[in-house]
Amino acid sequence: MQPSVDFDNQFVGGEGLFLARLTGPGKVWLQSLPFSRLANRVLAAAPQAGKKQVGEGGLLGGFLNGDKP
Repeated sequence: MQPSVDFDNQFVGGEGLFLARLTGPGKVWLQSLPFSRLANRVLAAAPQAGKKQVGEGGLLGGFLNGDKP
């Protein structure tokens, strides 16, 4: 989240439940996957050594990467 956003925990009920309260101007990015699953998806989408990336760089990607037509 951006520094202009204020974060506060509000406890609800007696069971130790809480809600996060975010106020103020600015942007907040939410991560809905557990970190381990997010990391697995990032690794799966990352370029692999020795493998050609399909579609990289848009229309000029092959030309700029040195591929011959």
